Amino acid sequence: MKHYWIKNLRIISEYVRHRVKSQWYFAATVVFSSWPTIYSVISLFRESLHMIIQVYEVQTQNEAELLISMGVDHIGSVILCADNWKDPVLNDAIRKVAEMGARSSLIPLFSDLNVIRRALEYYQPDMIHFCEMLPDRIRQPDDFDRILLRQRRIKEEFPQTKVMRTLPIPNVPHPDGNSVLDDARLFEPVSDYFLTDTLMVPKDLPAPGQTPVPQPVSGFVGITGVTCDWNLARELVAASGIPVILAGGITPDNVAEGIRQVRPDGVDSCTGTNACDHQGRPIRFQKDMNKVKRLVAAARQAATI
Repeated sequence: MKHYWIKNLRIISEYVRHRVKSQWYFAATVVFSSWPTIYSVISLFRESLHMIIQVYEVQTQNEAELLISMGVDHIGSVILCADNWKDPVLNDAIRKVAEMGARSSLIPLFSDLNVIRRALEYYQPDMIHFCEMLPDRIRQPDDFDRILLRQRRIKEEFPQTKVMRTLPIPNVPHPDGNSVLDDARLFEPVSDYFLTDTLMVPKDLPAPGQTPVPQPVSGFVGITGVTCDWNLARELVAASGIPVILAGGITPDNVAEGIRQVRPDGVDSCTGTNACDHQGRPIRFQKDMNKVKRLVAAARQAATI
C-alpha cells in the first residue's frame, strides 16, 4: 500500500512541477493523499520537483540497481521482438526498479496489440513507451489513426500504467516542423509524457513529406546519438499540457545546455551514456557508469539555474 501512495504522489507532483509551482497545488497534493505522515509527503513532493533523469536501454537487475543508486529516476528497458517478449531476466530488473522506489519504462519494438497486452500483464511496468515512426497523418490518415487507436486502447485497458509517447523531431530545422505540434495535440489526451527523439532527415530536404533517411531501428525512432532540433523541442515544451522529456543525442557534455535551451521536465539518455568498443562505437545494452554519473550531476546542476 505504501508503494501505491509513493507512486501516486510522484505522479501528482510531477504534474505540479510541469504546470505551476504554486502553494495551491502543494496543498492539493497533501489534501488528496491519505498517507498520514506529513513530513513524508513534503519530502516526496520536494524530491519529485527535480529534473527527471531517464536512462535507456537497461536490461539487467544489476545495471538498474547501479543507475538508481546514482540518482536515475526512470529506468528504461526494451522488448526486442514479439516472438520472444517474455524475459525473466528483464522481469527481475523491473521488479528491482519497483523495489528501489524508482520508475520503470518499457518499449515494445513491435506493434502487435495482443502481445503488448500480455507483456504489460507480465512485466507490470510503471510506464509503457511507444516510439514507432508516426505516419504522415495527411497522406496516411488510416495508418496514423491506427497507431492513435492502439495507444488509446492501452491507456483505457491499463489505467495504472502511464503512457509515454515519442514525438519524432528532425535533427535539423525542417519545413514540416509544425506537424510535430499538431501530432502532439492529438496524442496528448492518451499520453502522460511526451519524449522528443531524433528523426534523421536529409539536410537539404526540399519539401514536407519526403521520406526520411533510414533510422537505426527500422520503423522506430531513437538511438541515433544525434541531437534533435532544440528550437522545435522548446516549442513543444511550451505548447504541451503534459511533461516533456528531452531525448536524442543527450550526453554528459551537452545535457546542461539542452536543459537551459529547451527547459524540459526531464532528460533521457541512451547512446550518450553507453560504453564504447575499442573503435569508439557505442555498445547497446551496456552502460558506462562514469558517463551516467556525470550526466546526473550535470543535469541536477543545470536544473537549479
